[in-house]
Amino acid sequence: MIWFIVKRLSMLIPILFGISLLTFLLIRLAPGDPAEAYLRLSHIPPTNQAIQEMNVKLGLDKPLIVQYVDWLGKVVRLDFGISYVSKQPVWDELMLYFPATLQLTITAVILTVCISVPIGIFSALYKGGMFDHLSRILSFVGASMPTFWLGFLFMYFFSIKLDLLPVVGRGSLAHLVLPSLTLAFAYISTYTRLLRTSMLENLHQPFVFYARVRGLQERVIIGRHVLKMALLPVVTAFGMTIGNMLTGAFIVESIFAWPGLGRFFVSALSHRDYPVVQSCILLMGVIFVVCNLLVDIAYGLLDPRIRWKGER
Repeated sequence: MIWFIVKRLSMLIPILFGISLLTFLLIRLAPGDPAEAYLRLSHIPPTNQAIQEMNVKLGLDKPLIVQYVDWLGKVVRLDFGISYVSKQPVWDELMLYFPATLQLTITAVILTVCISVPIGIFSALYKGGMFDHLSRILSFVGASMPTFWLGFLFMYFFSIKLDLLPVVGRGSLAHLVLPSLTLAFAYISTYTRLLRTSMLENLHQPFVFYARVRGLQERVIIGRHVLKMALLPVVTAFGMTIGNMLTGAFIVESIFAWPGLGRFFVSALSHRDYPVVQSCILLMGVIFVVCNLLVDIAYGLLDPRIRWKGER
C-alpha cells in the first residue's frame, strides 16, 4: 500500500507543474493591464510613465519565462504576492477566508454522507416500495432546483416565516445550518440515486449468491460485501464533489453573506486583483488534485485488486 501511495504522489508533480503553468499563462493572456489595474486601485492616474514604472516594480518588464520562474519560486515558498486592493499579502488573506469555506464544506459533506447513504441503501433494499418512491421525489426535486433558488426558499421559510435560524452571517452553529444544507442538497439527491443503482447492481452479483449459500447473515452480506463494492463509484464522484464544494460555494456564500473564499474570489475578479485571482485559481486546481489523490487511496483500500495492480 505504501508503494501504491508513493506512485500516486509521484504522478502529482507533473500535474501540479501543468496547473501552475496554465494558471500563470491564463492570467497573462487575460484582457487588461495588471500595472494599470494596480494604479487605478491605488487611486493613481495611469499615465504612460506611471504604467512603465509599475511594470518595472511588478517585474512585468522581464521575459515571460523569467516571470514564470520567479513567480513559481515564490509560490513554492507560499509567497503569492500583494493584493492590489488591500495591499496585504495574498497568502494571509487566503488563510483568513479559507477556514470559513472549509467549515461550510465539511459540514455539507457530513450532511451529504449521513443523509444520502442511508436513503440510498434502504431505497435499494426496498426497491419499488413507498420509501423508494419518496427518495425518487427527493432526488428529482434536489437535482432540478437551482442552488440559489433553494437558498432563498430555505431563508424565507426557516428564517423569515418560522424565525428558527439566522438569515446571514457566520457565528454560531445555527448560522451554519442553512448554508450547509443548501450546498449539500443537490449532492444528496445525486448520491442517493448513485448508491441505490450501485447497490442494486451488486446485489445480483454471484458473490452475493455464494455468500448466502455459505449461510452468512444478510446484514453481514450487505454491510461487509455489497456496500463495500457499491461505494466504489460513489467514492469516485465524491472526490470531485469535495473539490466542487470548496471551489463552487461562492453562490451559497453570496446568498447567506458567508465570509468565505468564494466571495473573496468574486470580489477580486470584479476589482481585477490579479494576484488574488491567480492564487485562487491555483488553490482550486491543487484542491482538485489532492481530492483525486485521496480518491485513489480510498479506492486502493476498498478494492485490493486496484492496489495490487498499481503496485505491480
